[in-house]
Amino acid sequence: MKRSSAKLLALLSVSLLAFCASGWAENPFIGRWALTIPGGGAGWLGVEEKDGALQSSILWGDGGAVAVQVLKGDGDTLKILHFNEPPHPREDDPNLFIQIITAKVTGDDMKLSRWKGKPGGQPYDRADFIGHRIPPVPPAPDLSKVKYGAPIVLFNEKDLTGWRLVEAGVNNGWSVVDGVLLNRVESDKHCGNLRTDREFEDFNLKLETRTQAGSDSGIYLRGIYEIQVAETYGRPVDAHNMGALYSRITPSVAAEKPIGEWQTFDITLVDRHVTVILNGMTIIDNQPILGCTGGAMTSDESKPGPLMLQGDHTTIDYRNIVLRPVVKGEVPGAK
Repeated sequence: MKRSSAKLLALLSVSLLAFCASGWAENPFIGRWALTIPGGGAGWLGVEEKDGALQSSILWGDGGAVAVQVLKGDGDTLKILHFNEPPHPREDDPNLFIQIITAKVTGDDMKLSRWKGKPGGQPYDRADFIGHRIPPVPPAPDLSKVKYGAPIVLFNEKDLTGWRLVEAGVNNGWSVVDGVLLNRVESDKHCGNLRTDREFEDFNLKLETRTQAGSDSGIYLRGIYEIQVAETYGRPVDAHNMGALYSRITPSVAAEKPIGEWQTFDITLVDRHVTVILNGMTIIDNQPILGCTGGAMTSDESKPGPLMLQGDHTTIDYRNIVLRPVVKGEVPGAK
């Protein structure tokens, strides 16, 4: 994922407005919400009570979840203030604008409205959108008891059979050369992300990847959760580095190999928990996922989805892509 999220994080190191009120535990806004933001993109909203104050964070399409300022959070209305780019705003900066977002809840459904505006100016450009409460994350699964079906080879090493661009009509940087799935992006072109035709629920995925100079890609599990693929060898662990669940879970150890070397991923997604083994080292160990990541195809975590490879940023290579679906009950050949 490109560092637009880093810009937002730098921008939104905003101190939350703390206010005390009774009955936060009964506040209908508290929880995690899957958003379909204006334009149809995937978003996420988290609301919690901490130290007597209501706090909130939001994921707005791309990037990562960032803190937002709560302006009101009682009765039947939640109102938050969300700054947008540039990364170091000044009130006199002509590019600076804010979003005022209000929300009302009925049961597990949320109706939201967004207004853009300038600090101190009149709001404009209203857009209405929706959210749905995300059910609590289940307990961590016992992975030793998980059964898998027969392996599915997703890449035939010959062509792009079984794959297609997520968005029709964009430039296609993907090709197959000598058994390797290549993405080549020219600096002045926007290229597309690649997805499988097939869709999956929970699974184990094994593949190999090779970074190039400045590589910035991602493996989207079910099109929702991005495992970061990037040239970050030699850097301290970070939630935006190789093997991270992008902007959500930081690897426990840096396990990257130097640029140009083939690297192995062994990724398991079960019951909204993820395990990532990079180059033989467990860097995320059966950790819960709190919501979609930036650039997701959808925020709905309840449905099957494709494997998606991010190709809209930079050059990257993949090969040996094999998936084993999780199966329930007694299935011949499952193990």
